Amino acid sequence: MPELPEVETVVRDLNKADVVGKKILDISVNWPKSINSHTPKEFKDHLIGKNFDKITRRGKFIHLHLDDGYSLLIHLRMSGHILIKELDEPINKHEQVLFHLSDKLISFHDPRKFGRITLTKNPNTILDKLGEEPFSEKLTSLYLYEKLQSKKKNMKTLLLDQSFIAGIGNIYADEILFDAKISPLRISNTVTKKESVALLNSIQKILKVAIDKRGTSLGTGESNFRSDGKLGDHGQQLAVFRQTGKKCINCTTPIKKIKVAQRSTHYCPKCQK
Repeated sequence: MPELPEVETVVRDLNKADVVGKKILDISVNWPKSINSHTPKEFKDHLIGKNFDKITRRGKFIHLHLDDGYSLLIHLRMSGHILIKELDEPINKHEQVLFHLSDKLISFHDPRKFGRITLTKNPNTILDKLGEEPFSEKLTSLYLYEKLQSKKKNMKTLLLDQSFIAGIGNIYADEILFDAKISPLRISNTVTKKESVALLNSIQKILKVAIDKRGTSLGTGESNFRSDGKLGDHGQQLAVFRQTGKKCINCTTPIKKIKVAQRSTHYCPKCQK
């Protein structure tokens, strides 16, 4: 599932493509269930003629602000990604929703059909449920420490909780905990102030590197993440995720794979005791 670095990559690509200020001339809805807030007719009737006013990210949501005060919230889920296409490019069978602009097509491409688009007047009813952004000034090491002390969950489960910190998913939770030398099974209220500093540093470091590498694509198939047709380059940087049995880059202990919160979890048993 695309996480913060992948979604941030999409948002940056859309902004570079000069989508902001462009009018929606038509919409093709090829898979109605991709829209979870309106019927396809209601969706089209409201959006045609509107302009994109701003494009931002919140957690794992792409937030397209419209010039009438409404918002489109796109959650890519398992296999969704955005394609920026020429008007005369052929349409792929997995392109579920297309926004026709004057000079390009913006395509919501989703082979597994789990992604969702929400048209809403009140995006904060969804977005306010999310925790702090990893790069927010409010997310200090003290704030993080106090939040950790208020919970009694294992660290992997807590990092996956979008109401705790927004945007971290399975890949980056494993990478962050390895970098901070904290076990995924560690109970959150046992983490010290010093470890909280290391954890915040690891959260920001790992996510920044992944953003710089345009996210992580774990393969080249149609279901793998891509933005504007390009795969993410961060896969070569992974230290533990899907590295089961390989030697730890710090101590050569084989990386172990377990299940935590029904999710595959990878860690070094020696570095992350």
